[in-house]
Amino acid sequence: MSASDITKNPFASTNSLDTNPFEDPFADQTSQYSHDATAARQAELTQRELDLERRERELNNKAENIRKHGRNNWPPFFPLIFHSIADEIPEASRPLVTRLYQLWLVLFGTLIINMVACIFILTSGANDGGKDLGASIGYIFVIGALSFLLWYRPIYNGYMKEQALYYYIYFFFAGWHLVFSIYMIIGIPSTGSAGLIRTIQMYTRPAIVAAILGTIATVGWTIQGLGFAFYYRQIWAHHNAAGHSVEKAKTELASHGAKAYFTRG
Repeated sequence: MSASDITKNPFASTNSLDTNPFEDPFADQTSQYSHDATAARQAELTQRELDLERRERELNNKAENIRKHGRNNWPPFFPLIFHSIADEIPEASRPLVTRLYQLWLVLFGTLIINMVACIFILTSGANDGGKDLGASIGYIFVIGALSFLLWYRPIYNGYMKEQALYYYIYFFFAGWHLVFSIYMIIGIPSTGSAGLIRTIQMYTRPAIVAAILGTIATVGWTIQGLGFAFYYRQIWAHHNAAGHSVEKAKTELASHGAKAYFTRG
């Protein structure tokens, strides 16, 4: 045994006297965890406040729109009617009505592209280019508005109210729209259509920009025409399955009159 071992205090602590022996060794970790939880909670509360403010703004905007226009919400830039497939169409029929609305949007977009194509047909020096342009501009306003009012809106109301009268209105005007679609696909010169014949003429001229736009317009007419024919058959089958008849349509017209077209009840 050495002299150092004899003089060493057996009760001496190896820990510093400045350290609290009763201190929780995990206190720092607990404090950090508490701080992180508080920060996360604060972030969540902040996000909720932002969501509430956004919802409040949306409700205020809707309230202001209703104050100005009633419940009307379509078209968005100048509301004239109320249009909401989610609110007014039965759930089972919503996909079909949504597709019909999308087809109408394709139609309207095709009318615009057709008009632009006719501008380039005119600038290419084609015969009767001025007639094509004039007619194509008229189609945007006439066909765009009448197609919405005479076949889309009736079938929208038909599925909403399930009344025979709306189905017969749809079938009549939708039939004429199918004929018009075929007419526009053909693209006879001087008719306002940049369809197939006009597009081929632009490729052989050549007037490439007019030809490309004519191709897009022809594809647009074809897509909306085929889609329209497909859903026309589906609606016809639904109409028959629902038991609608001309007599029922006459009774509805006598009971409700033309005002039923404009009401949602």
